[in-house]
Amino acid sequence: MTRSVARTSDSETLIYAILLLGLLLLSGCATNQSENGANSLAEYDPWEPLNRNLYDLNIAIDRVSTKPLAKGYRKIMPAVARRGITNIFDNLTTPRSALNNFLQGKPARGFSEIGRFIFNSTLGIAGLVDVAELGGMARYDEDFAQTFAVWGIPEGPFVVLPILGPHSLLDAVSLPFDFYSDLQPRIDNTSLRDKMYVLRIIDRRQRLLAADIFLDESQDPYITFREAYRQNREYLIYDGDPPIEDDYYEIFDEEFE
Repeated sequence: MTRSVARTSDSETLIYAILLLGLLLLSGCATNQSENGANSLAEYDPWEPLNRNLYDLNIAIDRVSTKPLAKGYRKIMPAVARRGITNIFDNLTTPRSALNNFLQGKPARGFSEIGRFIFNSTLGIAGLVDVAELGGMARYDEDFAQTFAVWGIPEGPFVVLPILGPHSLLDAVSLPFDFYSDLQPRIDNTSLRDKMYVLRIIDRRQRLLAADIFLDESQDPYITFREAYRQNREYLIYDGDPPIEDDYYEIFDEEFE
C-alpha cells in the first residue's frame, strides 16, 4: 500500500510553537494541592455542571450516529477483519509513540516501536497483520499528554469536549500535537483520508461497546465515565504502575480500626 506524505507547513509549525507556549504557562498553573498531597474532587472537576451538559449532549449524538454504526459494523464485519483494521490504525500512530518514548527517556522502548513499525508496515502489509506482536514485540503506546505529564506538567481539571469526549485539560491541549504526529493526516489523497477517518471513528466506537453496560447500570453514569477515564489515564502515564494515594491508606486504616 503506497502512502503519500505531505510536509509540515509553516502554519503548522506556528501552531506547535503557540501550543508549546501554552503548555509552559500551564506548567506554572498547577492546581492547588490539599494537605495530604492529593487533589480534592472539586479541584479535579471544577467545571462539573458544564461537563455534565456536554456529556449528555455527546451521549445523545452517539445514540443516533456512532453507536448504531458501530453495532452494524460489528455485526457484519468478521472479528478477524475488525482486528486487521484496528491494527492498521494502530500502526499509523506507532511513529508518534516511538517519538514520545524517546522524549520520556525510554530509548529502548522507542527503538522497539520503530522496529514494530518497520515490521508491520512491510511484512504486516501496512499494519494489517501485527507481525511484531506475533514475534513477541510488546507495544509501548505513548502520546504527547503522557509525555508532558512525565515532564511534570499538571494534568489540570477534567473536561468533556463536544464530540471528542473526556479529557484532562493537559490532554485537550495536547490533541493538536497528537493529530499532527499521526501519519493519517499526511495522506495526500483526501478521499481516502476522509473515508479512513470515518472508519477509524466507527472502529474505535465498536471497541467500546462492551463498556456501555457499565454506564447503563450505573446510578450516576457521568461519575462512572469520569472516574474510568481518570484511572485509565493515570494507569497509562505510570506505565501500569500508578502510585497509591495517601487517602487510600487512610480509608484502609479506618476499615480496621
